[in-house]
Amino acid sequence: MDKLVYTRDELMADHPYAKEHREVGYLLHGGFDEKGTYISPKTLHRWPAIHAWQKALTDNGWDLVEATGDLLHRGNYPNLAQQKLLINNGYGESFWNSLTVTGIIEARGQILCTVEAPDYQDIIVEDISETATGHLNKGLLYAHGADEGGDPAKPEYGAHDAMWFAARDLVFGKDTYPLVEPPESIGRPDQGRLMPQLPEPHEGLLLLLMNVLMIEVRAEAFFAHSVALMRDREIFSNEADAEQAATMVERIRIDESVHVGYLQTVISEMRSFTFKTVDGGTIPGKDLIDPVWKNMVIWHGETQFDLSKEQSYENIKERLLSKENGQKLLADFDALDTYSEKAA
Repeated sequence: MDKLVYTRDELMADHPYAKEHREVGYLLHGGFDEKGTYISPKTLHRWPAIHAWQKALTDNGWDLVEATGDLLHRGNYPNLAQQKLLINNGYGESFWNSLTVTGIIEARGQILCTVEAPDYQDIIVEDISETATGHLNKGLLYAHGADEGGDPAKPEYGAHDAMWFAARDLVFGKDTYPLVEPPESIGRPDQGRLMPQLPEPHEGLLLLLMNVLMIEVRAEAFFAHSVALMRDREIFSNEADAEQAATMVERIRIDESVHVGYLQTVISEMRSFTFKTVDGGTIPGKDLIDPVWKNMVIWHGETQFDLSKEQSYENIKERLLSKENGQKLLADFDALDTYSEKAA
C-alpha cells in the first residue's frame, strides 16, 4: 500500500544531489544527479506523496480536475510570429517585459511560505489525514513558496525569480531595457463571498489555491512560448546563451509541475469531501466547488487574457507608430494575429 502520511521534514527533503545548480553567476535551488539530469528542490518525497494521494482519490472513484492548457481558450499575445517581428524590428521590450514581470510575480510567490492554512478537518466530515489537503501545513504550501521566490531558510539559493531574470539577461543582455512596473495582481479580483456556506478563512484559502492553480496553467503556455522564441536562431543569434536561457526556463517548467500536481490534487479532493456548513448542515464538495471553479477557469482562460491583450496591444501600437515605418509594421503585426486560437 502506498504511503499516504508524511512529516514536514519528509515533504521538504531534497534528493542527494551530485552537483549544485549554478548558472551565470547564480547559486540556484535544485541540483543534478550523477548523469547530469536536473532534479527539482524538495521533491524526494513530495512527488511520491502527490502520486499516492492522486491514486487514492481516483481509486475511490473521483476524477482529478482538468489542469492543462486545454483550459485556455486564447493564444499567447503577442504570439510567436508577432514577437519575432517585434524583436527583429528593434522592439524587444515586449518579450523583455514579459520575462521581467514573470520574474517579479514569481518572487511574490514566496508569500506562500508564510501562509497558514486553517484546519480543514474542522469543517470536513471525512478523515483528511491521508490526503494532500491534510498536508497543506506540513510543507506543501511552504515548498511552493520557496520554489517561487526562494527559501527564507536558505537565502543563498536563488529560485524562479532569479532564474527568469538570468534567462532574460542571457538573451537580451543585462539592463537592455528599463524595468517595467508589474500588475498589482494576476489573480481573479475579489468577488466577495462565493462560498458563504464555509467559514471565511477556509473559503479564502480555497479560492487562493484555485487562483494559483490557474496561474500555473497559464504559466505553462508561457513556458512553451519562451522556449520557442529563445531557440529561434533568426531571433537570437547568440546560440550558446539563448540555449542556456531556454534550458533554465525548462528547469523552471519542471519545478512548476509539482505545484500543478499538489494543487490539482487538493482541489480534486475538496470536491470529494462532505463539508459541514456554518448553519449546521452539510454539503457535497462538488456542489460547493464546481460552480466556483468553472467561473475561475473562464476568468483565467478567457477574461484575463482579453484584458491583458487590450493593454499590450495599445502599448505595442504606440511604440510601433513612433517608428518611421510604423504604419507598415503595425499592419504586418496585425496580420499575424492568431489570438482566437487556443494557447500552445
